[in-house]
Amino acid sequence: MDNRTIEYKNLREKLEKYLTKDELEDIDKAYAFAEKKHHGQYRKTGEPYIVHPLFVADILTSIKADRETIIAALLHDVVEDTETSKNDIKEQFGPSVAKLVDGVTKINNIHVSTDNEYLTTYYKKIIVGMSEDVRVIIIKLADRLHNMRTLYALDHEKQKKKAKETLEILTPIAHRLGMNKIKSELEELSLKYLKPEAYNDVVEKLNKKKVEREAYVKKMMDEVSELLTKNGIRHQIKGRAKSIYSIYRKLDKGRSFNDIYDLLAIRILVEEEQECYLALGLIHSKYKPIPKRFKDFIAMPKTNLYQSLHTTVIGLDGNIFEIQIRTYAMDEIAENGIASHWAYKENKNAATEMQNITEQKLQFYKSIIELQEDKLTNEDFVDTVKNEVLNNNIYVYTPKGDVIELPKGATPIDFAYKIHTQIGDKLTGAIVNNSMVPLSYELKNTDVIKVITNNNSKGPSREWINIAKTTSARNKIKNFFNRNTKEDYIAQGKDLLEKELRRKKIPISDFMSDENLKKVFEKFKLDSVEDLYLNIGNNKFSAKSIVKQESDEEKPEEKEVKNVVRVGDSDILVGDTKNIEVHIANCCLPLPGDEIVGYITKTSGIRIHRKNCSNIELFEDRIIDATWNDVINNKYNSEIIIHSTSKENIIFDIVQAAAAMNIIVENVNLIYKSNNNVYSVDVLVKDLETMEKFIINLNKLKYVSDVERIMK
Repeated sequence: MDNRTIEYKNLREKLEKYLTKDELEDIDKAYAFAEKKHHGQYRKTGEPYIVHPLFVADILTSIKADRETIIAALLHDVVEDTETSKNDIKEQFGPSVAKLVDGVTKINNIHVSTDNEYLTTYYKKIIVGMSEDVRVIIIKLADRLHNMRTLYALDHEKQKKKAKETLEILTPIAHRLGMNKIKSELEELSLKYLKPEAYNDVVEKLNKKKVEREAYVKKMMDEVSELLTKNGIRHQIKGRAKSIYSIYRKLDKGRSFNDIYDLLAIRILVEEEQECYLALGLIHSKYKPIPKRFKDFIAMPKTNLYQSLHTTVIGLDGNIFEIQIRTYAMDEIAENGIASHWAYKENKNAATEMQNITEQKLQFYKSIIELQEDKLTNEDFVDTVKNEVLNNNIYVYTPKGDVIELPKGATPIDFAYKIHTQIGDKLTGAIVNNSMVPLSYELKNTDVIKVITNNNSKGPSREWINIAKTTSARNKIKNFFNRNTKEDYIAQGKDLLEKELRRKKIPISDFMSDENLKKVFEKFKLDSVEDLYLNIGNNKFSAKSIVKQESDEEKPEEKEVKNVVRVGDSDILVGDTKNIEVHIANCCLPLPGDEIVGYITKTSGIRIHRKNCSNIELFEDRIIDATWNDVINNKYNSEIIIHSTSKENIIFDIVQAAAAMNIIVENVNLIYKSNNNVYSVDVLVKDLETMEKFIINLNKLKYVSDVERIMK
């Protein structure tokens, strides 16, 4: 009997304890399918490849994963590493399994590096996987755990890279899902390869007093057990091994090894929640508790569903013991988090309930979805996920005891906007732990916060943008001012349009006729009269360009030319034709990187437009293919509109940001002055990529709420 047969026999014995006969037959079929597909493939360890999916499935039996998840674990690499397609999986094992395998395959195909673009893609793939089915991520965690167990087979550099990726991305996600058992092992294995000296130092320190420590724990367990039995509390009690990674983190922060309280630790499991508190009272009556070391996570659970009582007492011979008290159900959740629902659900809806819990209870899941909706840049997205969502978090409470998770340094403003956008917009004050605090107050772990709102409030202060810690709160504040600015733009646009109509001596009723508006909406891709006013008011389109009639419509060849280059030494290639005068159209100002076409004019050669320019739609018969050359020698004109949230003049900041990118600012006009200034900026820039980076950098400026490149 070879290793594969032995491992599958072991796997099946574990599955027999909680799956039905029919489900086991489906798993037999999946194993046979995977074994055949991976035949002839070997891992870096020298083992047949099928051993890996077998061990992944084995890890998942510890959390009593359902039939579909076990099958998907056995098949999780067949699409990526063999000729098998998603449709093959669907035909053989059904759509649910195919969806799980496809989800894991997509995540595995992202090659993570320190480049933020890859990290962004990885995070988003994980979130999409979770939004579709949280079991995708659970399989991925089990997959990574087995790979970490066999990391010795890779070279030194790959070991460090894989360990770093695991520690920075996957262990925080395991923590958020409450899967502590898998998280702890991933952390320790990552530390072992990332910092072997630190890992071995902790192991050595633990081993030095291991026998003495175990003797103290055993004696303390016996005393506590006798105390509980004497008082009629049925229980189970066990020693708790301290995580090597957790000890390393404390030592790394300057703690002494002898000062780490929970090196001596026990856990008490009881049947009912009320027995947790009875046991706590009995323990405190016999052993002196250490002040400020008691935590009640039963009354106020963590956002990853964790519940337990924690206390630290002075026990035998003056030794300090950390004691955890929880029910058996709480212990299952503490170890396996979201996956604990498999163990406690006998019906077929466990996976559905897990998905509902993921969406409803895990605030980080909601936070990342909100970040996607905020349309952040790749760099900001990754920074926000790492710094605000996955790390350095505090837990604060509403007056009703609901837990709210926020990044360290968050303020009552962040809290209010986390609850609801309207709460944030109407915020006028905050009470923390029954004391009035300023809105700039930094919230602390376990603070109880009550926010004061006023329905007559005019909205947030612009200064809040600088006070708020979270990207989400800052964006919501900016959106408030953008919404209010919109009303100003609409009023201004209406006024500008009517002035232009009077100047042209065109009756307003004629221009506003259904027939004419339909033509205007189609040409400028607008949806309504309000949209028309808005786009004139914010200077995206000029009133003049909107009003011009077909009879005197400005043709593309009659427009002002800002750039002239010849094909002979040009940045632009037009078919096979050479030495023809080429002009850049002023209506759309294309940049290298934009898709372009040439328009054959009657008198001045070829005019180059963006492919989506509305002016070329009327002259399809005179369009010729055009492309940018591989090497660009010139800079090109472009125009942007910058919306500010302040009266402050930011022209110097604009020019400075441009100079840092070798962009020439030709002209800056303050086109709308109010509480929210609007600037029109003409620049000379190398290409579209540089322009897009410039816009990103401008958006990061303190008082900038929006930047857009315009097409006249």
